Amino acid sequence: KKWKQLSRLQRSIILFLFAFLTVCGVVSYTSMGELWKSVTNKALEEQGPEPVTPGLKLANPAVLPAPQKADTNVGEYPELSPQKRPKLPHIRRNPSNLQIKPPWRDVRLQTQRDASKVVEEPVQADREEKTEKSVISWRGAVIEPDQSSEPPSSKVKESEKTSSVEGEGQKEPVPINERQMAVVEAFRHAWRGYRDFAWGHDELKPLSKSYSEWFGLGLTLIDALDTMWILGLKEEFEEARKWVANDLVFDKNVDVNLFESTIRILGGLLSTYHLSGDSLFLEKAKDIGNRLMPAFKTPSKIPYSDVNIGRGTAHPPRWTSDSTVAEVTSIQLEFRELSRLTGDEKYQKAVDEVMKHVHTLSGKNDGLVPMFINTNSGQFTHLGVYTLGARADSYYEYLLKQWIQGGKTENELLEDYMRAIEGVKKHLLQRSQPKKLTFVGELAHGHFSAKMDHLVCFLPGTLALGAHNGLTADHMRLAEALMETCYQMYAQVETGLSPEIVHFNLHAQKGHKDVEIKPADRHNLLRPETVESLFYMYRFTGDKKYQDWGWEILQNFNKYTRVPTGGYTSINNVQNPSNPEPRDKMESFFLGETLKYMFLLFSDDIDLINLDKYVFNTEAHPLPIWVPA
Repeated sequence: KKWKQLSRLQRSIILFLFAFLTVCGVVSYTSMGELWKSVTNKALEEQGPEPVTPGLKLANPAVLPAPQKADTNVGEYPELSPQKRPKLPHIRRNPSNLQIKPPWRDVRLQTQRDASKVVEEPVQADREEKTEKSVISWRGAVIEPDQSSEPPSSKVKESEKTSSVEGEGQKEPVPINERQMAVVEAFRHAWRGYRDFAWGHDELKPLSKSYSEWFGLGLTLIDALDTMWILGLKEEFEEARKWVANDLVFDKNVDVNLFESTIRILGGLLSTYHLSGDSLFLEKAKDIGNRLMPAFKTPSKIPYSDVNIGRGTAHPPRWTSDSTVAEVTSIQLEFRELSRLTGDEKYQKAVDEVMKHVHTLSGKNDGLVPMFINTNSGQFTHLGVYTLGARADSYYEYLLKQWIQGGKTENELLEDYMRAIEGVKKHLLQRSQPKKLTFVGELAHGHFSAKMDHLVCFLPGTLALGAHNGLTADHMRLAEALMETCYQMYAQVETGLSPEIVHFNLHAQKGHKDVEIKPADRHNLLRPETVESLFYMYRFTGDKKYQDWGWEILQNFNKYTRVPTGGYTSINNVQNPSNPEPRDKMESFFLGETLKYMFLLFSDDIDLINLDKYVFNTEAHPLPIWVPA
């Protein structure tokens, strides 16, 4: 009893002396053994029973939990549940100084063993010195935090500034599957055409083996940078990086569209900076960001549509002083992030003023906004016309995504989004015949039109993203219904590819499908919106049918739009399988969005652009969700 009352230190000293005496022959080995047994038994009693190892989780669960309807009322929206924040790594005040080293994997030679080996050694080192040195972040990239403690308002030194991608002990990257390999092959084929015939130019003309210019800034190349990173295409990425370093120059006398250059160029550079940690891309992002700022020098602070990035001047289109609502309200994610990275508030201040102004405007219809806004008066124009298609679509998308980006604290954005979705349900939702497909039409001066742009197919994904972030489960049910409709816009067409615009039948007619296509609307531009929503739906539900639908679309792109010498082309007639009438143009968003979302759709790895850590801009460039200070 006295022995068991001793402390561990006291017993250790006695055991040491006992062992010394045993070696010297003073005490027998038998007595030593009995005493040792007594001590170890006591130690086991103090430790308690051995902990039971719980069942291991799947290495890469396919889905996140389905959104549940809230049990608690929050403000004006009883559907909203209190946000339970995910477990975060150590809190950072501002984008921390991180060094990201890419675990390049050449998909040409990739095997499961190779993919595991990429991160095996860094993971082991991380386990030994996790808090002091490196941690594992996105796709196994090694992140080495700097010990900086600068306040958020301080401007980080340029030489030290790096990405804010969060580091937490994450899983090894999952080897890509056969469907993802098919996407990689499609990307390589498209890239080969661009590299051979349009290198450094805006867009490929694959049939004539030439190129077209819009801004003369290598749009396709910049749009595709983060896609190459995500697909693991090392050689292609490195070659494109050299072009950005040596040949991408913004000091040129050229007019660019504020919206398009923001979402494609600024967004693409910021995203690639975050994924790669390469400061080259941040420097280029700051350059183009500064050159776009003259657009905001208007009487109303509603930006002009066009900017001359060499002269530093801006102007509206020649035929009007209006800007489109979608364009002026879909540049916020990018400029806000640029302010966060640089410490310069001017970018965010400019775009936040636009949102606050639009929030207060009259002329809305239950949250739905007109398509145009005047840059002089700051008022909506062409009142009475409401659509979720061209000229208005991404306004609704960016309401939700800004709220998510900023940590779900900007209530005006959430209020406007929730009110708008109620407006959609009240004024724009109808069901077609004969399959009773739920679709989003348009409203013009009180008259409903059963017209739906393919662009509207962003909405199922956006609704699902909102539901995942705690909004009403009714949004997820609507997302599922609209996703079926967007798929039918492909499935009911002869080539299996959707036209740019469809009209739905509201009354059953013998021999007629739900979808009707007018001759002027039957072109396909290789658009991403349906595949984008399929990605969100699969990520949040795990329903394999969404992957299967995406696979059908990819096969039809290969069948009807692939050009043998390299590249893919838009087509003029989705209703003629024997001659779809190729248009000789490959839009930059085919590489920047469509194939990227395809690759992500076919993945079961939720950490491959984790949607609790990233928010996609409207050109599919992922930007970090801000960590609260």
